[in-house]
Amino acid sequence: MDTDTLCSIRDLYLCIMRFESRFEELFGLSLNEGMLLCTLSRSDGSMTCGELAARLDLSSSNMSKVIKSAERKGLLARRLGEQDRRQMYFALSEKGREQLEAIDVRRLDIPEPLLRLCHSR
Repeated sequence: MDTDTLCSIRDLYLCIMRFESRFEELFGLSLNEGMLLCTLSRSDGSMTCGELAARLDLSSSNMSKVIKSAERKGLLARRLGEQDRRQMYFALSEKGREQLEAIDVRRLDIPEPLLRLCHSR
């Protein structure tokens, strides 16, 4: 890896850290919690911890921590699986839906490198 690439990755990482800090300040959520809400809003109802971890590319342990934090804030509804009562499913609670609707990323100063990445998709 050449130093230009490494420095570019460092710059993106710093942009993401600043974005996450501002996101948390404005909306009271970590970036992972926000992505959890977004992912659940685009699902067909509810998802397991494993499904969410795969979708968000987080370890099961990290996903469990994000879920617990979101549950403490009242943003998720939890239910047992019908076939397998050991399986837990998560969906947005009414408060979670309201929180997601209240997120207005236009209030954030999104760094140019991140905007370029978003628009290149």
